[in-house]
Amino acid sequence: MAKQSIFGRIAQLTKANINQLIDNAEDPAMMMDQMIRDYTSNISEAEDAVAQTIGNLRLMEADQVEDEQSAKEWGGKAAAAIAKAQSLAAEGKAAEAARFESLARVALKRQIDAEQEATAVEPSLAQQREIVEKLKSGLNGMKEKLDELRRKRDELASRAKVAEAQNQVQDAMKSVDFLDPTSEISRFEEKIRREEARAAGGAELAASSLDSQFEALEDLGDDAEVEARLTALKSGG
Repeated sequence: MAKQSIFGRIAQLTKANINQLIDNAEDPAMMMDQMIRDYTSNISEAEDAVAQTIGNLRLMEADQVEDEQSAKEWGGKAAAAIAKAQSLAAEGKAAEAARFESLARVALKRQIDAEQEATAVEPSLAQQREIVEKLKSGLNGMKEKLDELRRKRDELASRAKVAEAQNQVQDAMKSVDFLDPTSEISRFEEKIRREEARAAGGAELAASSLDSQFEALEDLGDDAEVEARLTALKSGG
């Protein structure tokens, strides 16, 4: 059950769509760091499970080899016993020949038992080998996912730094009041024009005042001529 459990987690993790997980995360960087920790922990656990499974497989294989060796040894003992029985029978020692024949039968029975044990374990060995290969494959897949995740975390961190730098530049630009030099020149030119217009108006006003004064003087001259002529008339001149 434990092997199936770890195998299930391995299968789930190796099939995980990292891009989709990142897209759905509120804080991708934090999520990726947590995923890296989870992957690392699960890989360590998977490695223990794979090592244990491989160890069990090697024990089963060793037991099978031992059974096969035992079957071979019992076969040799059976052959030796039957050869002895035949030799004794040829010498006319029937009782002793029968005893060695019985020993041959016992050896053959042990040989058969050992062969059956070696054969019986084969399905379990095949299943165990399949599990080991799947666990190894899944473990390699997890390590590849972990490498992919680390690469994406580094890429994301780099992009975040670039974005942060760009935002800082944008914020700095917003904080500076950039003025259009031509607009400033136009503003100053307009101010000068207004000053020039005011000066022209003042000059015009001053000129108008002088004209009035000269006109007044001319009127006074006319009046003086009139009075002079009136005085001459009165004096009879």
